[in-house]
Amino acid sequence: MNKATAIDLVERARALAPLIRQEAEEIERTRRLTEPVVSALIDNGMYRALLPKSLGGAEAPLTTFMQMQEEIAKADASTAWCLGQCSVCAVISAYIDHDAADEIFNSKQGILAWGAINHDVRAEPGGYRANARWEFASGIRQASWLGAHVRITEADGTPRKRPDGSPEIRTILFPLSSATLYDVWDVIGLRGTGTDSYSVDNLFIPEKFAALRDEPSALREKGPLYRIPTNAIYSMGFAATSLGVARAQFDAAVDLSRKKTPQGLSAMKDNGGVQGLIGLNEARLRRARAYLFATAAEVWDDLVRDKPFTEGHRVALRLAATSTIHQSTEIVNVAYHMAGATAVFRANGFERRLRDMHAINQQLQARDTHYEEMGRAILSGNLAGPPTAR
Repeated sequence: MNKATAIDLVERARALAPLIRQEAEEIERTRRLTEPVVSALIDNGMYRALLPKSLGGAEAPLTTFMQMQEEIAKADASTAWCLGQCSVCAVISAYIDHDAADEIFNSKQGILAWGAINHDVRAEPGGYRANARWEFASGIRQASWLGAHVRITEADGTPRKRPDGSPEIRTILFPLSSATLYDVWDVIGLRGTGTDSYSVDNLFIPEKFAALRDEPSALREKGPLYRIPTNAIYSMGFAATSLGVARAQFDAAVDLSRKKTPQGLSAMKDNGGVQGLIGLNEARLRRARAYLFATAAEVWDDLVRDKPFTEGHRVALRLAATSTIHQSTEIVNVAYHMAGATAVFRANGFERRLRDMHAINQQLQARDTHYEEMGRAILSGNLAGPPTAR
């Protein structure tokens, strides 16, 4: 595999865009990334964007990771979604012993995927015993290792608790070969992510492969990236993905407007209504991007100066991500309608980006309830100058 630095990840993403665009229809048809795309991502070190430098990764700044996601998403949303999901999975390497992380991430494939939190596993001497099935593992068809976020029960069946009384959640890690996979991902958008289900039967997980994710006491890497909770990194990566989809859809509509004359009407480029839509939505897209990246940059600047990651940081990142996904969805919708009947033909890409964008907009990161959370935080007066409000 080709080791990438944070500096060149974005340029490599741009260079891979033609290949990914060429493969996008096959990715959609087969409901998984194609071998040429996966090989190119691996060879260019893209899956190692957030892996620590101590393991040969890029340990990229947050905004660099976001730019990488944005560029890949311009070519294909499913590819970007899988890359973002598996890249953030690699952050778990900061919470396990170096030798265990090396075994997972410096193997030939070196890709980890996982699904949603679910089920209990029982503690045994030296590790844990798992019998369960998990859902929603984006990128599973490219992975060499899998993970699962589980509650821990003691040998006598008693739930293990954290000091605050909440259930102890660990992320167990195991080779893909230990699991059974289920082909269930038949959806309207992000079809190519292969977000399938998986199960294990009476599988023993050694202690060294059971991590306390996002637990400061378990963190062994000291870089600013690893002080950001993984859910926050996910949100910013997926928001950047939505920007890439919106930019690709909007630019395609603008390009069409330069050439198309709808039947019985004037050329689109001479239509004042079309001109106004283009100007307005270019501004909206630039505004959404500026807000997202400014928020990420300000949080990163605080962390680089060795400030702690605060509740204010978390809520600010969440708000920026949610708002960006919603703005991107609206821009994708406008561009689709601008294209008229041209948009309904599969070969033109408009309808695929529309479906992909609405699949992104249905995810946890875009829930309307995040605005309520931000409102409560503002009203409480406890945020002490959140980013972008200083």
